[in-house]
Order: sequence, then C-alpha cells, then structure tokens
Amino acid sequence: MEKLSHKARTRQRILDEASVVMRESGTEGIGVAALMKRAGLTHGGFYAHFASREELVQAVIAEMFTDSARRFADITALEDPAERLNQLIDHYLSEQHCNTPGEGCPLPALVSEMAHLPVETRALFSQRRELLRQRLVQTLHELHHPQADEAATMMLAEMVGAVSLARACPDAEEARQMLASSRRSVKQRAGLDTI
Repeated sequence: MEKLSHKARTRQRILDEASVVMRESGTEGIGVAALMKRAGLTHGGFYAHFASREELVQAVIAEMFTDSARRFADITALEDPAERLNQLIDHYLSEQHCNTPGEGCPLPALVSEMAHLPVETRALFSQRRELLRQRLVQTLHELHHPQADEAATMMLAEMVGAVSLARACPDAEEARQMLASSRRSVKQRAGLDTI
C-alpha cells in the first residue's frame, strides 16, 4: 500500500512541474528528460507513470483545469451571483493573473496550440473549456440574463483573448489598459453595469 502511495505522490510531482512548464512554455516546452530532471527524478522513471509524452500532455491538461478550479474556488462558492461574477471577471482579467502564467488558467496559455495537437487532446481541452463556459451560463441564468448562453460564450472568448494579448504585449501600460477595457466590456456584456 505504501508503494502505491509513493507512486501516486511521484506522479503528482511530475504533473505539478509539467503544469507550470506547459502554462509558461506550451506543450512543446515539455521535454521528458528536462521535466524529470526538474522534478528531481530520473528520465527512465517517466515510463512508470505515463505510457507516452502525449499521455502526459493529456494528464497535465486535466490537472491544470482542476488546479485552476481550486484557485477560483473561493469566488465560485460566493452565493450572490453578481458578486461572484464581478470577482471572477476582476480576478481573471487582473494584472496578477496575466503576469503569472505558470499559475493561471490554462485557456490563454494553450488555446493557440490546440489546433495542432491530436484530436483526443483537443477533445479533452474542449470538454474542460465547456465546463468553464457552463459555469458562466449558470451564473448568468441566476442573474436573469436574457441571452445567457451566447453571452457566456462571448465573455469567455473575450477574457481568454484579452489575457493572451496582454501577455504578448511588450508595453506594460498598454497591457494594463487592455485588461481594464476588457473588464468593463465583459461586465457590460454580463449586464453587471445595470445591477
């Protein structure tokens, strides 16, 4: 039993390291040898946990979405839907979230790569993205938004796009303005400016 527990902890250590690398450098940033060295493990030990690099990428994607949900748990637990949505938008489109890609939502970190990955990986990514969108839809329904489904799709697209563009911007002030404009726009789309 102890051996299984040790194996599970080792696998989690690999996933934790790979999650940071993938958020910061994309799926191509994950080389098995470098990842295992970073985790303080031997290269050969990788195959005791994953059959292939592709299996690792899929496991890391699932882990990143789980981790992201944990990081937003305090916000998603708020009972007042307007406060929940306000805080979610403010946090997602914050400078702190933008400036810490290794800890942030996997969507802006990986969305541009998904079209080039195997269909199974894209399907997993899309499934997890849809769960996020459905949380937005649910909150918008609670706020009696007349077009909750469409608004949630557009809000998620704008938030992911704004973070991606702000991260790519070499001018810090321009990036801040981009995030601030997007916060106002997304809140307006959600109807929060009239509540």
